[in-house]
Amino acid sequence: MKKKIALIVLFIASLGSLNSQNLVKGTVINNASENPIPNVFVRIKNTVMIAKTDTNGRFVIQDIKEGTYIIEISYHGFESQNFPIVLSQNPIDLGIILLFEDYLQAPDLSIITITDDELNTDSNAADNISGLLQASKDIFLRTAAFEFSASFFRVRGLDSRNGKVLMNGIEMNKIYDGRAQWGNWGGLNDVLRNQEFSNGLAASAFTFGGILGATNMDTRASKQRPGTRVSYSTSNRSYVHRAMATHTTGISKKGWVMTFSGSRRVGKEGFNEGTTYNASGFFAAIEKKINNKHHLSFTGIFTPNRRGKSSPNTQEVFDLKGIAYNEYWGGLNGRKLNSRIKEVAEPILMLNHYWEISKKTSFQTNIAYQFGKIGNSRLDFNGGSSPSPSYYQKLPSYFLRNKKLSEAYTAQENFVNNGQIDWWRIFDANSTNAGANLNNAYILYEDRNDDKKLTVNTVYNTAINNNIALNGAIEYKQLNSHNFAEVLDLLGGNGYLDINNFADTEAQMQNDAANPNRVVARGDTFKYNFNLSSVLIKAFVQAQFKYHKIDFFLAANLSKTTNQRTGLYQNGRFENNSLGPSEELNFIDYGIKAGATYKLDGRNLIAVKAGYLTQAPLLRNSFSNSRENNNVVDNLQREKVLAVDLSYIRRSPIITARVTGYFTKIQEATEISFYFGDGVGGDNTAFVQEILSGIEKKHMGLEIGIEAQVTATIKLKAAAAVGSFVYANNPNLYLTSDRTNEGVFDENGRSGDYVSNLKNYKIAAGPHNAYSLGFGYRDPNYWWISGTLNFFSNTFVDIAPLTRSSNFYTAEDGLIFPNYDLEIARELVRQEKFDAYKVVNMVGGKSWKIRGYYISFFGTINNLLNTAYKSGGFEQGRNANYTQLKEDKALKKPVFGNKYWYGRGTTYFLNASVSF
Repeated sequence: MKKKIALIVLFIASLGSLNSQNLVKGTVINNASENPIPNVFVRIKNTVMIAKTDTNGRFVIQDIKEGTYIIEISYHGFESQNFPIVLSQNPIDLGIILLFEDYLQAPDLSIITITDDELNTDSNAADNISGLLQASKDIFLRTAAFEFSASFFRVRGLDSRNGKVLMNGIEMNKIYDGRAQWGNWGGLNDVLRNQEFSNGLAASAFTFGGILGATNMDTRASKQRPGTRVSYSTSNRSYVHRAMATHTTGISKKGWVMTFSGSRRVGKEGFNEGTTYNASGFFAAIEKKINNKHHLSFTGIFTPNRRGKSSPNTQEVFDLKGIAYNEYWGGLNGRKLNSRIKEVAEPILMLNHYWEISKKTSFQTNIAYQFGKIGNSRLDFNGGSSPSPSYYQKLPSYFLRNKKLSEAYTAQENFVNNGQIDWWRIFDANSTNAGANLNNAYILYEDRNDDKKLTVNTVYNTAINNNIALNGAIEYKQLNSHNFAEVLDLLGGNGYLDINNFADTEAQMQNDAANPNRVVARGDTFKYNFNLSSVLIKAFVQAQFKYHKIDFFLAANLSKTTNQRTGLYQNGRFENNSLGPSEELNFIDYGIKAGATYKLDGRNLIAVKAGYLTQAPLLRNSFSNSRENNNVVDNLQREKVLAVDLSYIRRSPIITARVTGYFTKIQEATEISFYFGDGVGGDNTAFVQEILSGIEKKHMGLEIGIEAQVTATIKLKAAAAVGSFVYANNPNLYLTSDRTNEGVFDENGRSGDYVSNLKNYKIAAGPHNAYSLGFGYRDPNYWWISGTLNFFSNTFVDIAPLTRSSNFYTAEDGLIFPNYDLEIARELVRQEKFDAYKVVNMVGGKSWKIRGYYISFFGTINNLLNTAYKSGGFEQGRNANYTQLKEDKALKKPVFGNKYWYGRGTTYFLNASVSF
């Protein structure tokens, strides 16, 4: 009732102001706490005029032309308010404006889902969601984040590096692979709520962005809600327990305001077996208001986290052990010890200066320094057999292939009853070797990259008049990345010989020729040791035009990238091309984009956006085998990207909808894969690096989102993504390796030029089609519930490019295999399409206000019906020729079948919080 009265009074006041002039003011407060809310956005729709409330919740917008307008008042986590006004002669005072918390948004849900899933992924196939999605209220993007993300769904079939994530105007995407490392700020949900999002090619005030858009997270202390918030969560997804606490001071008389936040997330095991989780989060933001024009802000973030990885597996393994099975762990001293631990510890320090030159012009200068490490542990065994419990020679299929039925039965019983890493056998092998004065058979080590990244930029925004605004930015970024392997544990042994056992001669075996036959111990660097450096300079400028019937913008981007590798070891297989600096790789890139929105009337809009940009090759795709040599990828090119989309948008009190058709073409892309291949160059075997270059891809489809407020308490929603993502050409392929024998590779470790016939094969990008139908009920007594039915189809396995090249049908003598049958070959290289499936999700919550304390509770249940489904997978490149692949696929249980990821079964998340 209180809310309705306030709205009626404000509406009457606005109607009564028919003789008002060019000034609007008001005060915004929280209806629950009755405290003023600073930094609330106040916007006059269809103009560029924007204001923010001060520390007392007050705002003023001046110099508005006479006319009829709608004032929009919005703040993240609260319901937006819209007020019609007519400006004429006198000032309009909207008085006290109450904002009501929007519980149905459940802001924690998006950040929880996205950051933890991003943190838990390592391969391209598992790169399932772009973190941008948490920032948008668009019904389609909300559905993609909340409902589709667990199915490895990718918006428009694109990798998340195509979306830019910024913090205080500074881009946080990694230079090495282009993706945001969400573990760098995981667990700090409370202080990451203030976000500005641009979808796709839409205009952003901070950056040119990517073709998936850009999100800027503002961490300034003055942007946070004053007060304290404490919460506890429990889940069976990634972690079991999470506790968070956040406190923000009010601004002092001397202009100081501070925010501190901390969190702890732990769990012995998530949904997948042996996936331990141990993470902390620390955040501090200190801001000083120097005067009305200048603010200085410091932000410090440190979120060290460790978590156990889970393995992709063949269908044979899943059938024997279930979808939660994980081969990476084994029992030791009564606990599950995971051999594959990912550890991220990269503090972020930021200093930001905000200069309000005038009410229409601002200038922001930022400097950020990020440093620390990312480590991925694993077992190495140059003196022993594979410790993997699902190694192909330990599974029933291996013995069935050789018609050894009793051995197959024994293997199955061993795997079903045990099937995990045998840590005791590893310790026993090492201790036995130590007793005989021999080197280790096994060690536990970590692949490390220690990065130091400095970023300096400036962001300029100005409103020339009520219709035209200009944005611009200049940025300098420098990365120094030390990459090496480090011994973590000798596992009961006395030292490990640092050699490559597969090389031909003793000299070629040396990983560090300057220290031949070196025996390493805990804490030593070994295997590989090199630096990667990158310098990026870029500038961006944009003009935005807003008029009564049409809005449009134009933007341009220019950048220069310089990449280089410097080897710190002289590798015995590449004596003349491993130690010291490589050639410098220099690229000049540019981008242009434009968009327009035509307003058919106040509720119906047509929007079109188009862009063309080039992108320097990623560091990870620039060197064919950076761990061992300085070889640059042959004919390395910039990626060229063309994107266009057309949308119809409806906004009314009852129906909100968007329908978008899009087309994206990517050219000159490069991808590098690493795997152990049989049948390379005939019937040879080698660990290879597969370089695929000149790749073209086409992504096209529809995005549909509809939300209907059918009653005051019931809302219906529907969303659909219908896409087609395909390879558009037959790219070039070649292999590299450190093998130089058997004529497989030449003296440079390179194997011949192939063409991979990928045209019209589907890109593995999660479900190409995804549909969602749901409802939401919000009770006036502050409880709510919603549910969705989601349907997914057209999910494809990631194919092996070498199998689609002439290597597949060519024997060692260079001739076609004598038994080659074209029809059988077509069936062998047919791309696997996964079965369609349905998933039901539920979410609900309740809130109370008791004596100044705001208490809330919400919970989610995902995959309510416990549906088992394949969410992704890849072909093993092991069987690289016709004869071997035919023999393997003829088996009921292929030895080298495709490996898959399964989605989680039924999972839950419960959260309780208190704010005061």
